[in-house]
Amino acid sequence: MGLACALAGCAVGPEYARPPVKLESQWSAADSAQFATRAMADTTWWRSFHDPTLDQLVLSAYHQNLPLQAAGVRIMEARAQLGIAVGNQYPQVQAVFANATGVQVSKHAANSVLADHNFWDYQIGFDALWEIDFWRKFHRDVRAASEQYLASVADYDNALISLTAEVARTYAAVRTFEVLIDQATQNAAIQAEGLRIAQSRFRHGATSELDVAQATTLLEDTRATIPRLEIGLKQAQNALCTLLAEPPGALDAMLAGSKGIPAPPAQVEITVPTEVLRRRPDIRSAELNAAAQSERIGVAKADLYPSFSLAGTIGTQTSSGGGALSGNSAFKNLFGSGSFFYAFGPRLIWPIFNYGRIKNNVRVQDARFEQLLLDYQNTVIRAAQEVEDGMAGYMKSQEAAAFAQNAVVGAQRAVDLSFTQYREGAVDYQRVLDAQRSLLAEQNNLAQDRSSVATELISLYKALGGGWQIRAGQPFVPDSVRVRMQQRTNWGNYFDHQQEDSNKSSETDR
Repeated sequence: MGLACALAGCAVGPEYARPPVKLESQWSAADSAQFATRAMADTTWWRSFHDPTLDQLVLSAYHQNLPLQAAGVRIMEARAQLGIAVGNQYPQVQAVFANATGVQVSKHAANSVLADHNFWDYQIGFDALWEIDFWRKFHRDVRAASEQYLASVADYDNALISLTAEVARTYAAVRTFEVLIDQATQNAAIQAEGLRIAQSRFRHGATSELDVAQATTLLEDTRATIPRLEIGLKQAQNALCTLLAEPPGALDAMLAGSKGIPAPPAQVEITVPTEVLRRRPDIRSAELNAAAQSERIGVAKADLYPSFSLAGTIGTQTSSGGGALSGNSAFKNLFGSGSFFYAFGPRLIWPIFNYGRIKNNVRVQDARFEQLLLDYQNTVIRAAQEVEDGMAGYMKSQEAAAFAQNAVVGAQRAVDLSFTQYREGAVDYQRVLDAQRSLLAEQNNLAQDRSSVATELISLYKALGGGWQIRAGQPFVPDSVRVRMQQRTNWGNYFDHQQEDSNKSSETDR
């Protein structure tokens, strides 16, 4: 009977449909020689910098980052929630009961004249209740939980993308500070030589003490910038350690290897806008959350209609008069002949008078669904903006770096000429000071522009949605965390299927 009702059931609620979004067929700068359009862009984009240290840092962060591990555990939580939803499709109550109850009836109670006023009642039995999924409420709840589970996987992928980008950005910041410190140190050495020349000329009466004071001021000012830069370097190194779940200073040996700001490839591979929809996990997550909420509208609407259930009870029962002896005798009779009882039958429940609670719950679920649809559309538009911003930032940063390189060459030449002319007495020391200040400023600008090239390219790669593919076929929860959780709780075979779920959920396209 229940199976027939389930097969004949009528689903209520909307069917999810992807909302329309406007996207151009190509990016505005796709024709630039700096970019190459590919159907599938590089999924391990950090390798394009050809920096072994960066490659090692990214892989270490993937295996060690604690927030990423927490995102993996949230996937297990979503799987357990899905298991609850699946279980609700079957008899909701299946319980063995047993009780022994002592009863004292008032002598003044109705119909109690000939009754035994003091007795024990014993029962052992089994209860079952199965609400038939006539309106497909439980089926929709399973679909919602399934969509939510896939959304948790997409959130994990998005966390992985953010992690790799943050590791790369922080690594670029470390290398930038190192370059700035080296430049300040080199300029301090040049300025110290200028101070020596000024002191020599002052001792021989070729110039005034003013040149010595000015040279000293410039040198000490440059030296003062070095500790400030070292503060930034140490903070960037500590941030990198935190991303890898390492104590401060643990990466010093690794970072002592290669030097220099990561250099971009000759040409950057990008994808078409429609491919970004499929690659970016935050877009997948936004759509899966909307799809799950669509199912919840159907769950809420099912409460407007009557529910059909099958209920049954079976067991044995006996009662006895007061006293321990009679109680023991009755307990023995509990399993004797004539103590068997049962009750079963269909049940219909229709909450007619609910004072608008059910209808308003449907409205609440619908309003949440509309919010998620708008969030999805906004996520797509924001993703397109991030790609365009990344492409523009990368191209313009390269242009700025090229100009800054020319400026450094000119500033270096000006320093050399000013020193030569000062030694010969052709110019005063102010020209030397100006040239040295300009050289340090231009060198710093060049370093910052090269750093911007790297960070803008990292932002572009992140906007394109690549990087999460490195977890394909790998467990979401590392072994150390899995063992700790299994020691506390029986997780069944949930952890055994992580690799299968990882492959199945990769690049989910609705």
